[in-house]
Amino acid sequence: MPTEKEKMLAGELYQANDPELVAERLRAKQLCHRYNQEPIELNRQILAELLGYETDAHIETSFRCDYGYNIQLGQNFYANYNLVVLDCAPVTIGDNVFIAPNVVLTTAGHPVEVGPRIAGWEFARPITIGDNVWLGAGVLVMPGISIGAGSVIGAGSVVTRDVPAGVVAVGNPCRVLRKVVER
Repeated sequence: MPTEKEKMLAGELYQANDPELVAERLRAKQLCHRYNQEPIELNRQILAELLGYETDAHIETSFRCDYGYNIQLGQNFYANYNLVVLDCAPVTIGDNVFIAPNVVLTTAGHPVEVGPRIAGWEFARPITIGDNVWLGAGVLVMPGISIGAGSVIGAGSVVTRDVPAGVVAVGNPCRVLRKVVER
């Protein structure tokens, strides 16, 4: 029988109050707290411990995530203040991605039906962000979303559907406005 963690990573309904998952979230919370409190010189070391690999990423404080080990950052990644990543499923971010303040990437969701929701069931769907993407301030990216390379998501957008490569998309719900024009 699969563990709750195995179900979470497989995209199945799972119980987040499972002791293994609770302990892993506590570890991530402690590391995020250290990351947000320690001198900047120590941040790379703490981030490597949280993610499980070394990175050249620069993430301004405050940064929060659920597990850390489900986050894969490309080269030259920058996130401004108050990034939240609910990484119950993989969050894969390409090279040269810039994230403005107050962005939330959430792979976690709950059933719409009341019974399963109040019984503590959750699900998780991966998020993929291509190379050279810019997410504006206050963007929310919902579970299971892919954002194509070179796209720009306007401030305050709620991304509920996949966004193709090379477009500007804005709004709630987020919709393609136009193609990106290279100059």
